[in-house]
Amino acid sequence: MTSFPWRAGTATGVGSYPGEDPAEALRIVLGELPELPHLPELPARGAGADLAGRTAGLLVEMPVHLEPSGWRFSDRPGRDTQRSRDHLARDLDVLEEVAGGHDGPFKIQVCGPWTLAASIELRHGDRALKDPGAVRDLTASLAEGVAGHVADVRRRLPAAQIVLQLDEPGLPAALAGTVPTASGFSRLRAIEAPVAEDALRTVIDAADAYPVVHCCARNVPYDLLRGAGAKALSVDLRLVPRRDDDAVGEAIDAGIALFLGAVPATDAALPSLKETAEPVRELWRRFGFPAQRLAEQVVITPACGMAGASPRHVRAALKRCRDTARMLHEAAL
Repeated sequence: MTSFPWRAGTATGVGSYPGEDPAEALRIVLGELPELPHLPELPARGAGADLAGRTAGLLVEMPVHLEPSGWRFSDRPGRDTQRSRDHLARDLDVLEEVAGGHDGPFKIQVCGPWTLAASIELRHGDRALKDPGAVRDLTASLAEGVAGHVADVRRRLPAAQIVLQLDEPGLPAALAGTVPTASGFSRLRAIEAPVAEDALRTVIDAADAYPVVHCCARNVPYDLLRGAGAKALSVDLRLVPRRDDDAVGEAIDAGIALFLGAVPATDAALPSLKETAEPVRELWRRFGFPAQRLAEQVVITPACGMAGASPRHVRAALKRCRDTARMLHEAAL
C-alpha cells in the first residue's frame, strides 16, 4: 500500500477564505484541520492576493502589472508585483509565528502553469496561453519560483512535510480549446495533452514537495495529471461522473490519493453527517476497493475555495469535513 504523509481519516481545505486577517484565518485552519492544515489565501485583500496575482509574484524575472482587463506582463517590477510579494511575505511571517512548530504535513497552494497562462496577458494584450514560447518561459519561471517558495516555507516550518497543491481549474478549458481570446470574440487553439503534461511535470519536478493537483472543473484529465507526477488529485465530488470511473479507478489502484470536495464551499444548509459521507462511500463502492483504503487514500475537503463564504459557514464546513473523515475512518476499523 502506498504511504501517504497524512494519517487515515484526514480532512483539509482547498485554499481561499473570507476576510483579510491572515493570523485569524490560519488559527481557524489549525484548529479545525489539525491533521493537514494549509496556508489560507485571502483574496478579499485585493489585487495581488487573488490566485493569479499571488502566484505571479513568485515568477522569476517575469514581472506583472494590473490592467483593467487583468494581469499583464511588464518590462520591470512595479507596485503591483511588489504588492503581490508583500501579501505573501506577510502570510509567511504569520505562518512562522503561529505554526512554526508544526510537525506534520502542511499544504501550500499555487496556481498551475496552464491556469496562470490563461490569466496573464502578454504585453500587447493577448493571453499568454496563445503563445507557446511565452508558456514555456512562464513554466520555467514558475518552476523556479515555486521551488524557492517551497524552500522558504520549509525554513519556516522545519519539522513539517510540505504538500504542494497546484491549482488548475483552467486546464480542462485549455485542453478543449474553449478559453476565450482577450477580445472574447473567438477561442484559443486547444493545447495538446502531451504539452500540457510536460509543463505540469516541469513545475512538479522542480518543487521538493508532495504534489497535489486541484481541478474543480468538469472533465478533469485524470490520466494526464497522473502522468505529470501528481500523487494526489483534488476534485469536486459532485463533478465526478460515471464516465470517468475507469480513469478514477485506475488512479486509485495506482495509489493516487483523492482529495474529495464533499462539503458545500459557500453558505448552505449542511446535510447530516451521514448524508455528507454517503456520496464518498458510494463512489468508493463503485470501484470495489477495501473500505480501509478509503480512509487512508481519501482526504475530505470543501467543494472548492471558500472566499465567498461567511466566517460562520467556514467553521461549520471545516468541522463537517473533519467529522466526515473521522467517521469514514472509524467505520473502516
